[in-house]
Amino acid sequence: MRFKLTPPGAPIFFISLILAVLAVASLYTHVPAVGHYVAAHRFWVMTAAYAALLAGVIFDGL
Repeated sequence: MRFKLTPPGAPIFFISLILAVLAVASLYTHVPAVGHYVAAHRFWVMTAAYAALLAGVIFDGL
């Protein structure tokens, strides 16, 4: 079984990048507006960032 992997589209890449940056930034500083949620659920925010990137690679057209 072979997978046809494609590069993720720009929107998926930037959504993943923003989520990952928010998760890492919450380690060192307070992020306004969403900081409390991101700090409380840092692991799941980073997991969501990688899951979005993975979906963009696996599914064509994302």
